[in-house]
Amino acid sequence: MARPKNAPPDLSERVNLVPGVIERLTCPEGKQQAFLRDRDVPRLRVRVTAAGAKSFVFEAKLNKQTIRRTIGDVRAWTIEAARAEARRLAVMLDGGTDPRELERQQAAARAAEQAAEVARAAAEQKAAMPAREVWEVYLQERRPHWGELHYLSHLEKASLGGVPSKRRGMTDTLTKPGPLAALLALPLRELNSERIEAWAADEGKLRPSSARLAWRQLTVFLNWCAEQQRFADLLPDRNPAKTKRARESLGRPGVKDDVLTKEQLAAWFAAVRGIQNPVISAALQVMLLTGARPGEVLALEWADVNWQWKGLTIRDKVEGERTIPLTPYVAALLEQLPRRNAYVFSSTRTLAMDDHNRQRRARKAAARGTAAPSGDVLETSASGQIAPPNTPHTRACKVAGIDGLTLHGLRRSFSSLTEWMEIPAGVVAQIQGHKPSATAEKHYKRRPLDLLRVHHERIEAWMLEQAGVAFTPAAGAAKLHAVK
Repeated sequence: MARPKNAPPDLSERVNLVPGVIERLTCPEGKQQAFLRDRDVPRLRVRVTAAGAKSFVFEAKLNKQTIRRTIGDVRAWTIEAARAEARRLAVMLDGGTDPRELERQQAAARAAEQAAEVARAAAEQKAAMPAREVWEVYLQERRPHWGELHYLSHLEKASLGGVPSKRRGMTDTLTKPGPLAALLALPLRELNSERIEAWAADEGKLRPSSARLAWRQLTVFLNWCAEQQRFADLLPDRNPAKTKRARESLGRPGVKDDVLTKEQLAAWFAAVRGIQNPVISAALQVMLLTGARPGEVLALEWADVNWQWKGLTIRDKVEGERTIPLTPYVAALLEQLPRRNAYVFSSTRTLAMDDHNRQRRARKAAARGTAAPSGDVLETSASGQIAPPNTPHTRACKVAGIDGLTLHGLRRSFSSLTEWMEIPAGVVAQIQGHKPSATAEKHYKRRPLDLLRVHHERIEAWMLEQAGVAFTPAAGAAKLHAVK
C-alpha cells in the first residue's frame, strides 16, 4: 500500500533526499532526535530533533564506533553541497584521517592564531606606552620606601607645568615643565642613549643643577624598569641613561660655598630681625640656629615642639625624624608666633604686595594689555604654611651687604661656625641630621638630648654674642633687643 503523499518519510529506509522529503521529516514521538539516510550518498544523514531543528550530518564507522559530524543547517546548505561535503569527509576517513581530530586541530590552530594576534596587539600597545605611565607605576610602587621630600622631588622633575606658581609674589606666573617632562612623553622603548644624550645637552645649558638631579632619578627609574619582567623587553640590556656623554653634558656640580662668616652675623641678624613679617623673620633665624634643612623648618608643627622637655622633633629625610634641643632663644622666637593652624610657621595669607612686586605685576599687566592691580593684593596660602622665604631673605641679605647667601647656605653656616668653638663633629652631625661618617659614631655613640643641649645652647649663645643680640632666657622673648 502506497504511503500518503504528505506523510513523513520512512526513517527505516534510505530515500532520495529532496526538499519536499526534508520538509516532511519529523521526529518520532518519545525520541530526542532521528536520522533520515540518503540513498545517493550512504553516509549522509538528515537529523531532526524533537524541537524540529534539522541539519545535515555525516555518519560513519571508525574503529567499530559510530562517529558523527554536523555539516550544517538544512536552511543554509543545499542538498548537493551537503552531499559533496559528505563525500569529502568519506574520502578523508577512508584515508585514515578522523574528521573530528582534524577539526580539533584546525580549531586549535585558529585559537593559536587568535592568541598570537592578541599578543601582537598587546605587544604593540605596550611598546607604544608612554614612559610617563610606567613612571607613575614606579612612583606608586617605590613611594612606601621613600621620604615625602624625595617623592615630591620626583613629582616636580616630571611635572607638566602650566599651573600657577606657588612662589611668593609669582602666583600670576605659570610654572614651566620639569626637566623629565619631555622624555616621559615618549614611549618607553624610545628612551635610548641618543635621545637621552640630546636631552642632557639641552637641559645642561638651561638648568644644569636641576637636570643633574633629574638625570639621576631617570637612571634609577630605568634600572627599576630593567628589573621588571613586564617592562624589561622594552629597554636595551645596558641602561641608556648611563653614558659618558650624558654625564659630561650635565657637568659636575659645583661646591657650594655660600656661608655666613663670624663677622657677618651682626649684619645678618639685624637685617633678618628687621623683616616686618615675624613668621618669616623667626623661620630664617631658626634655620641658622638649628642647622636644619629649610624644608624641615617650614614643615614644623606645634605638635613637634616639646615645651616640657625642650625638644624639637624634625622630619628627617635620612632617619625619618630626629629630635634636637629646643634652645632658649629659638623657644622665645616660637612663643611669639601666632597659632593659626597646625604649622609653627603658618600663613593664612601672605603679606600685602610690596613696591617691587606691585611694579613687576604692573609691567606684566601692561604687556598683556590688562589693568594693573590696584592697592594691596592678598593671596591665600593653600597649605597653611609659609612658602620658602627666598625673596625676603635675599632682600635682607642685600640690606646686610651679603651676596649670594641661600636658605641652604644657612645650614652650611651652622656647620662652619661651630668650628670656632671646636664642637665635636658628631654632635653637629647629629643635630643637623647627617649620616654618621665613622664606625664609632655609627655603632657606639648615642648622645641623649640633654648632652646635645649642652653643646647646642653653647652654639646658640656664641652666635648671639657675635651678632650683638642680648638675650636673657628667664626674661623671655619680650626682652629681645640688639646691643648697640
